[in-house]
Amino acid sequence: MMKLLLKNLIDITAQRENTRLAGSVITALYELTKVRQIRVHDIFALRDELFVQEKMFLDEGRLSTIAEHTDDDPKEPLSNFPAIAACMRQHKNEHCEVDSDGTHVLWLPVWLHGKVNTCIEIRHPHAYDAAMRELIDGVFAIYCNYQSLLDYSERDALTGLFNRKTFDEQFSRHAFAIAPHEAHSVDSNERRHSGNAKSHWLAVVDIDHFKQVNDQYGHLYGDEVLILVANILRTSFRSHDRIFRFGGEEFVILLRSTTVDDARKIFDRFRQHVQDYDFPQVGNVTVSLGFVSISHETPVVILGHADQALYHAKENGRNRICYYDELVTSGVLSPEISTNDIVEFF
Repeated sequence: MMKLLLKNLIDITAQRENTRLAGSVITALYELTKVRQIRVHDIFALRDELFVQEKMFLDEGRLSTIAEHTDDDPKEPLSNFPAIAACMRQHKNEHCEVDSDGTHVLWLPVWLHGKVNTCIEIRHPHAYDAAMRELIDGVFAIYCNYQSLLDYSERDALTGLFNRKTFDEQFSRHAFAIAPHEAHSVDSNERRHSGNAKSHWLAVVDIDHFKQVNDQYGHLYGDEVLILVANILRTSFRSHDRIFRFGGEEFVILLRSTTVDDARKIFDRFRQHVQDYDFPQVGNVTVSLGFVSISHETPVVILGHADQALYHAKENGRNRICYYDELVTSGVLSPEISTNDIVEFF
């Protein structure tokens, strides 16, 4: 048992990204305790309402992410999870219950900065004995401590999104590489059968006239706009897409494998969600977006192309999305980026 425990601790502490960390933790919990099933849920806010979204699960030793067992990206209101809601309301570190079928369920919320952003759900057909609970509690405490360290280093303090440093690290080691069959479609009824090539996509987003928001309403309302746009970003994309705040009012999205038609619809749906949202005090806010397929070019070139498309969108009316390759094909943009474009990023 000691050898297995050390092996799992080494694997957990070797992770430098939250999704992989969660996978290592629930794998360790299974190997050490042989519980039947473990789920990891993300908790986030949108329009003053809390939602729960399954991130991954382990069933009888098989670890899966949501991309492997569903074409949708379901989110449910927190009210559908009374155990999690009770933990948050009472600031509890755990909740135990027995389902109608006799399954023993243990809920373990992860508290960061006074809020719950993740909850582990452990299910087992039998009651947890003292030795099992000691292992579960110990591994979970390590997870919470280590996630806090990762969160501090890889996330933007204001919005909670990944920061620029995390983008550089993930992009450089190809952490976004996803199997082509794991396609991101607008919904299950809009799946493409036209044979369009699938690609990964990078989009640069900029909040239109953000300086005017700060000047007219003050930086507190400006910060609130940034937080709300970040929340809309979270709910507009699937949990295995990646969203980053690059600083100021600029964000970057890495969208997993899909066709250009679906990518355009997904990005435009996000743009529409922002346009339709009633921002407190400020009212209407819009965003502009430029996107490009992720090729074998360097991050500097890929970002430069997306940035060119973004600035074309901003110079031609704002509140719109522009596709770099389309602009090049039509002759609107040159396929070359200047040295100034590169310097702007690095």
